[in-house]
Amino acid sequence: MKHLFIVVLAFFSVSCFSQIKTISFDSGKLQSKRELYVSLPASYEKNPTKKYPLLILMDGDYLLNPFLGTLIYGAHWDDLPEVIIVGISQGKNNQRAIDCGLDEVTGMPDGKSVDFFDFISLELIPFIQHDYRTTNFKIIAGHDTTAAFSNFFLYKENPLFDAYICLSPELPVNMENELPEILSSTKHSIFYYLSTADGDDKKMQERIKSFDSKIEAGKNPNLNYKFENFSNASHFSLVLHSIPTALYQIFGVAQPISVQEYNTKIVTLKEGYVDYLKNKYDIIENSFGIKNPIRITDFKAIEAAILENKDYNELDALAILADKNYPKSMLGDYELAVMFEKKGDNPRAVRYYMSGFNKEEIADLTKDMMFAKAEELKKTFAKKPKIKGKVGQDVESKQEVIEETPASDAPASDTPVTEEKKQ
Repeated sequence: MKHLFIVVLAFFSVSCFSQIKTISFDSGKLQSKRELYVSLPASYEKNPTKKYPLLILMDGDYLLNPFLGTLIYGAHWDDLPEVIIVGISQGKNNQRAIDCGLDEVTGMPDGKSVDFFDFISLELIPFIQHDYRTTNFKIIAGHDTTAAFSNFFLYKENPLFDAYICLSPELPVNMENELPEILSSTKHSIFYYLSTADGDDKKMQERIKSFDSKIEAGKNPNLNYKFENFSNASHFSLVLHSIPTALYQIFGVAQPISVQEYNTKIVTLKEGYVDYLKNKYDIIENSFGIKNPIRITDFKAIEAAILENKDYNELDALAILADKNYPKSMLGDYELAVMFEKKGDNPRAVRYYMSGFNKEEIADLTKDMMFAKAEELKKTFAKKPKIKGKVGQDVESKQEVIEETPASDAPASDTPVTEEKKQ
């Protein structure tokens, strides 16, 4: 299955390569120009106010396409958010070794590598944030030497990045002891992905596994951590295996409600289904800076849980949330109509089905469906009894007179139905 996924990634990467532009950045810290590869999301020009998380790729020469392919594929299925990607070119003239060179004794950046560290933190990030619409959520990724170097941003009191993707890191002196302590005590919300493979150098692999054990022992609720060891992968192919898992780990909460999430976290609730939905999207906005309307599929999942647990009054709160997210659509009226129908108040159910008829269709909710539901429920109304007896004889009837809907594609009255407080 993963091999098929890799093929798909390659297809999407090639098909979208034209979206990548190269920038020659004149760096004061590096005292030279450095090529940057910038990939903007497909919706960037169409949504001039929308902001996107930022992914910085060291080894951008060869990591850009695999990451881009995964993100485009995930965004196509609404599983991953769109992201601005900036790849740093390090593939010429042994540049990555110079950028990431370390002191042999301390294992810390030294000389040119300090300049490279400052280039990323003091020049590159401010430049991208100034020229492009980014949220405050930032990811950095690297492979072996550059993966290890990315960890130095965690040594700062206020880490520059929120998420770290370390693909088979070539750990410098003592990092497997120092970094777990930092991660175990951090008060910042940090995502950290680590991987290795049987194809790695054995000594490197052993150190990475020791590193993993010490991170696991830290048990910090602020750390979202995942480690993978691939048994049938080389030092290079593990990159293609790791990237999808890493990105799905980081953006897991931003995915649509899945069958598993529905079965384990939602339908098992005794109450508060709408609050669960609100909280899910609050977390997405607070964590990643992504502010999107609630997905229609997520509305339907919460509706299904409410109906399954027969907590029909919650459909009222769901209708209010629908009107907030899709004010011109019939979704809010539909939820109120379903609520009254389930509670046996068919006249008011008809009223909201017909009110929704006047609004915009959305997803599988159509005017024909709303009209048909109203007509079907009208058949359940008690008919007005025929008057018998002499002319002038009074006949009492407590039955409500329901006007017949004209045989046209519009409701009898154009007057909008105002929402009323439900009992």
